[in-house]
This record gives sequence, structure tokens and C-alpha cells, in this order.
Amino acid sequence: MSFMAYPPSRYGGTTGLVNARFRPADTEPDLVSGGVDGGVTGASQSQRTHYLATGASTGGEFGLYRIDMPPLGRGPRTHFHRTMSESFFVLSGTVNLFNGERWIDATPGDFLYVPIGGLHAFHNSTDEPASLLLLFAPGAPREGYFEGLSAGLADMSEQEREEFFLLHDNHWVDD
Repeated sequence: MSFMAYPPSRYGGTTGLVNARFRPADTEPDLVSGGVDGGVTGASQSQRTHYLATGASTGGEFGLYRIDMPPLGRGPRTHFHRTMSESFFVLSGTVNLFNGERWIDATPGDFLYVPIGGLHAFHNSTDEPASLLLLFAPGAPREGYFEGLSAGLADMSEQEREEFFLLHDNHWVDD
């Protein structure tokens, strides 16, 4: 059996720090929008995005977001990232996850890890709401991506949309 080594120490103190951050479950969402995928509509209800731990708040280690999708909520079409992995953990409902080969109907407790460069997509094709956690590692400024989508890409030129997606490390593939 092979074992991974722990990373190098980054804290040299002897007493520990008081630096934990708590976010109550009833905290209002940071962003309310029509969906994840700019230019793709589908849900008549709003999607809620909770910034649980941003790349900025974790010193770039990871970003953790909760997405509450409405019934028939659209997510991004097939894409990949060059700089970060993305993981999905279903909290409630059924989320359709694409793992690069096939679609999986993921239910509460199901988990999908997508390494850097891995093809993936997700959406909610059911008549019930769904909720999931998205984990990006290392932490990237995904808030700008979510907020940019919420602001709407329809008013952007094709070049502006392409630059937006490149800035946010979303590389689309033809479905």
C-alpha cells in the first residue's frame, strides 16, 4: 500500500489560532439568479447560490458553494477547467451529473470528483428542487463567474462572452 505524505508545514506556532469561521444554515443566499449557465434558460424559479467558503476566504486553498436549483433548473453544458478540479456532493433532490462519458442521476449523498481537465456538466431535469455542494480546488474567484452569469451574457458581444469564459476558466465543448 502506498501512502501520501503530508504537505509541508505552513503554521509554525505552538498554541494554535482562533481563526475559524462559522456560517449559520439560515444565512441568506449570496446570489439569486435564473440559473448557472449564461444564455441557457429553463427555470422559471430562481436559483440560489451560497458562498460558503470563497477562494479569497480560504487563502486560495478551495472554494465551496451551495447551489439550490429550482425544478428543471439548468446548469452549464459540457465543459472543463484547466486550473482547478471540481467536486459535486448532492444534498437533496436529484441532480443530473455528466462525468465525461455518461449522465448519472445523482441523489442525496452521491459524490462526483472531476480532476483538472475533466469533462463535466450538471442540471436538474426533475419537477422537484435540488441542492448540491460545489467544491473547487484550488480556490478560484468563482463568485465573479456566478455574478457575471447572473448579470446576463445576452448583452455581451460574442467576443466579450468568449473573454468572460476564458477569464473564468470555462472551456466549452460541443455537445
